[in-house]
Amino acid sequence: MLDLPSPIAAFINMATLGGFVVVLIFIAAVVMWTIVIERWWFFNRVLPRQSEVLLELWRARSEHLSWTAHQVRKAMISRLNAAMVANLPLLRVLVPLCPLLGLLGTVTGMLNVFDVMAARGSADARSMANGVSEAMVCTLSGLAISITGLYPNFYFRRRVTRETERLSDKFSY
Repeated sequence: MLDLPSPIAAFINMATLGGFVVVLIFIAAVVMWTIVIERWWFFNRVLPRQSEVLLELWRARSEHLSWTAHQVRKAMISRLNAAMVANLPLLRVLVPLCPLLGLLGTVTGMLNVFDVMAARGSADARSMANGVSEAMVCTLSGLAISITGLYPNFYFRRRVTRETERLSDKFSY
């Protein structure tokens, strides 16, 4: 039977192989996926309740055609839109940040290779392997985390647009 390491052991192994940058990438991944889960919860549980409350307030108004009523309608839709886009700018930053952190790890790993080469005065494969390994683990980690965040980023941006249009249609005059 295949013996898989625990997630904690796998993370410790990756941090050992990739250095401190892998820890930074892991922190970025935890923050990114916390935002993804929170936004999913908001769109599926919180937003329907909030939109129903505001829609009932809109329907309870006696008139819908005046300039004031239009401004109230805009404010209600804007309030819901602001709630929908909360934390999305941070998600949009974290997705491209992970490959950049991977690149940082790549550079630090290659610097380790050059330091070993300078200290030994030669370039043997064993002395360079650790730095190259660190560089590749960081690159892999940063790209893998970034790729997992691409679809949720796109999905939530489209969902905000779609939900805002849907709410505009529901708040009829």
